[in-house]
Amino acid sequence: MTKIQKVLLTGKTHTTPSQREGAARGGEGRLDIQLSSPHDKSSVYAFTAVQSHPTAEQLFAGAWSACYIAAIGLVAKERNVTLPPDLAVDIEVDLGMNGNAYLLQARLNVSLPGLPRDTAEAIAHAADEICPYSKATRGNIDVALNVL
Repeated sequence: MTKIQKVLLTGKTHTTPSQREGAARGGEGRLDIQLSSPHDKSSVYAFTAVQSHPTAEQLFAGAWSACYIAAIGLVAKERNVTLPPDLAVDIEVDLGMNGNAYLLQARLNVSLPGLPRDTAEAIAHAADEICPYSKATRGNIDVALNVL
């Protein structure tokens, strides 16, 4: 797999479970979007972007993080694990270059505070196996999965 030599920009997102309804646009250059899971209409996730006009990389990271956090919920439910209310997924997608070629790479940072490390890592990796965005990127871009 070809690796990025020079990062041009990074799209960052922070996604958490949310009980709010609808979509809201926050002030101070922030974008706050409510995302839902197609399999569970009661699951709502908050995606907070850091720019008022998000980049394609940021939107991709936001969509990926919503799918991935839903996958975490599915895996936890299957394993009878109660997720912490302050769980979060931070995804960073870099746009970069290697020679004249444009490439993407990503980092998934998963925070499952209060869970034993081995349980948190098992859930994070199992979610990565079932998330359609993770499947689509696997083998196509360099992706690091970090459990914090």
